[in-house]
Amino acid sequence: MSDSSGRRTSDQPPHDSGTRPGPPPPEDPEPRGGILMGRPFGVPIYVTPSWFVIAALITWVFGGQLDRVLPELGAARYLLAFFFAVAFYGSVLIHELAHTLVALRYKLGVRRIQLQFFGGVSEIENEAERPWREFWLAFVGPLLSLVLGGVFYLALQAVELSTVPGVLLTGLMVSNLVVAAFNLLPGLPLDGGRMLRAVVWAITGRPMTGTVAAAWAGRVLAVAVLIGLPLISSARELDRSRTDTLVDAVLAAVLAAIIWNGATGALRNARLKEVLPGLRLRDLARRAVEVTADTPLGEAMRRAHEAQAGAVVVVDGRGEPIALVRESAVRAVPEHRRPWVAVGPLARDLEPGLRLSADLAGEDLLRAVRATPAGEYLVVEPDGRVFGVATLTDIEQRLTAAVTGR
Repeated sequence: MSDSSGRRTSDQPPHDSGTRPGPPPPEDPEPRGGILMGRPFGVPIYVTPSWFVIAALITWVFGGQLDRVLPELGAARYLLAFFFAVAFYGSVLIHELAHTLVALRYKLGVRRIQLQFFGGVSEIENEAERPWREFWLAFVGPLLSLVLGGVFYLALQAVELSTVPGVLLTGLMVSNLVVAAFNLLPGLPLDGGRMLRAVVWAITGRPMTGTVAAAWAGRVLAVAVLIGLPLISSARELDRSRTDTLVDAVLAAVLAAIIWNGATGALRNARLKEVLPGLRLRDLARRAVEVTADTPLGEAMRRAHEAQAGAVVVVDGRGEPIALVRESAVRAVPEHRRPWVAVGPLARDLEPGLRLSADLAGEDLLRAVRATPAGEYLVVEPDGRVFGVATLTDIEQRLTAAVTGR
């Protein structure tokens, strides 16, 4: 404790199945993520507010194109364009459901599916234990998109191209083929990157080697998208306006950022899984001094300094711990007032989730921290004796140092 006055898959990114660096935010019993649309196979599907932004953009862009193809529609073309946006995201949902069904088949667990700005995300709770399961889990999404593209192509044979059904089916066919092709690019966080990871994992026998290879491929892909997409667009249409050029540049930058950040995040998550078993609460706990609630803060800090302790535990008359003095509350009290302020009001009562076994380690430790978010936790021996106090800041810093190598 400081005595001075003065942390923490998709069609454009793919399914997210890793643990994030640092203790994650509390895990709600019912994860939210937008507007709940349903629960196929028991998995909640949410539409995030950002989806309405991309739906409006698709409506505007596709509606403008319809004016050239079907000018007789008039303003109704925007209603048709909005229907296309909804149908396209229906295809995205099928893509994500494919990931979900395979994940459920392998008993990996799926927290939710989100439809958002740049596609869909299937939040898969655990990673596949075998490389070829990982390969199939990643490949099934693009495969379903390819199948949908083929279905729309076959349906297109029965209608005229210059009709409303023809335009809609053409748009859905092309968009699904683009989604499949984009996701098959060999770089994390795309499905193709997970397939590459699985192949390297199978060859080397080391999942971390596969993750490193696929993550760096994703970073190269991000740079290629940032530079290549505007160049390709300019080469195809020489008479482009400045607005079109700017839109392409912004789109390329956003896509590149998503891919780069996803690749970097996947690499950090893989490193986290390697170091997580070595995270032991016993190694993280600070020595603590025990005082009663009416002890002045200045006196408590003096005892902590003499004992070279980093935390203060409040005990009752029988010596049983009842509360933890919050480090943030201590910092908020000016040093000149500490002799006149009792520690009791600065402490948090010991709820059941704030008393952790010193033997906790790895994922069990993170799960316990998620269950009861707090700044400090009392660490006890199996027989109930106080071992020390662990702070969330210390846990975060140890994880960050292990993941980044700092």
